[in-house]
Amino acid sequence: MNTEIVKMKEVPKRDRPRERLVEFGPGHLSNQELMAILLGTGTRKENVYQLAERVLRHFEGLGQLKEVTIEELTGINGIGLAKGVNLLAAIEFGKRIHQFQERDRYIIRSPEDGANFLMEEMRQLKQEHFVVVFLNTKNQVIHRQTIFIGSLNASIVHPREIFREAVKRSSASIICAHNHPSGDPSPSQEDIQVTKRLVESGKVVGIELLDHLIIGDHRFTSLKEKGYL
Repeated sequence: MNTEIVKMKEVPKRDRPRERLVEFGPGHLSNQELMAILLGTGTRKENVYQLAERVLRHFEGLGQLKEVTIEELTGINGIGLAKGVNLLAAIEFGKRIHQFQERDRYIIRSPEDGANFLMEEMRQLKQEHFVVVFLNTKNQVIHRQTIFIGSLNASIVHPREIFREAVKRSSASIICAHNHPSGDPSPSQEDIQVTKRLVESGKVVGIELLDHLIIGDHRFTSLKEKGYL
């Protein structure tokens, strides 16, 4: 077994975890590389990669880290208080993000849910705003974004912009909405044309358009309910 210590400065920059994260994104890093970033440095007897590997082996992967204590972390040779605090803070932050995703996200199961989510913000706008709501597989809102402001026009609403963002957000489906400043949510032929175009584009990329809502003044129209989806 080779126990030679390789210092991080001797590792080519392209192979260092921080540089790899910046270039390729965190999803391309192994658990060991992510752990090495959190640890920051190794010890006099092992580099940060070796220390990261030993910590992961100690906890048999990631499962036992969920409920780890500061005492358990600092009980590992090479993990002092500073490293232990960094790891514990990262673990707690991840748990809070997960809890937020599961507990606090708004769920849209019907046109009424979608209208309630958007009504107060959109009903008094003086210009038309085209908004997209991005949903996960549980119909929870993961993001909402105003795509453009101005009169709805099929040549302006580019499906590629909408679905590029949907892919970026790992969306399972989307809901589109725009307001009618007149307060009357009756659909125009342009509204219907845009809707059909987005439905077809969604089929190509595998992301379903669940509805297109037109927001009026305390009233709304669902183009899905009208049979245009």
